[in-house]
Amino acid sequence: MEINLNEIIPLGRSYNEYIRMFGINGSEDNFKILDCGSGPSDFNCVMNEKGNYVISIDPIYKFTKMEIEKRINETFDDIISQTEQNKNKFVWSSIKSIEELAHKRRTAMNTFLKDFDQGKIENRYISAELPSVPFENAQFDLAISSHFLFLYENILSYPFHEEAISEMLRVAKEVRIFPLLDLNANRCSYVDTIINDFTQKGYLAHILTVDYEFQKGGNQYLKIIKARPPA
Repeated sequence: MEINLNEIIPLGRSYNEYIRMFGINGSEDNFKILDCGSGPSDFNCVMNEKGNYVISIDPIYKFTKMEIEKRINETFDDIISQTEQNKNKFVWSSIKSIEELAHKRRTAMNTFLKDFDQGKIENRYISAELPSVPFENAQFDLAISSHFLFLYENILSYPFHEEAISEMLRVAKEVRIFPLLDLNANRCSYVDTIINDFTQKGYLAHILTVDYEFQKGGNQYLKIIKARPPA
């Protein structure tokens, strides 16, 4: 059986998952970070509480807290049900059961919802979306994308990915994208072409392995940076 989604669903991941997914180890504490397509994740909230700088963008931020919560409630049970029906595509080690998964996702999203209104006032949550974002060139040290680019290969075209990543590289010195898989734990067919295309444009593109794996094989992220000029 396959996981079938015909639209992008708001599903929040936790700060601890972000840290592991993107290999964040403390050297990024002084970074200005842009989280693209972050949805109802609690990364922004927790990073802000720790005194770090994160701006999150997502088109759902144009809605009110109550409207976002309503949308979460409309889609959450279906996501959990489809995950349960496809349990063989996931690694049940850090997260040991469907019930624990549901609890972790709900906890992260509840933290986000409690922070949303204050975050909007502080311009930490901005209604915007790739492939065009309202920021200056090199405004951020790092731009990240969790479970958006590559994951929705059935919805988002290769040209969209190329434009979106180019825009992330316009506003940030470094880009990290996790995972490299689609919804059914297959390696996204765009990955190698993205690496080749951006290498030809003068960027350095590397795949790095991390200690986080929930989707089977989903333990790598793509890192892209501008190549240093020759000495």
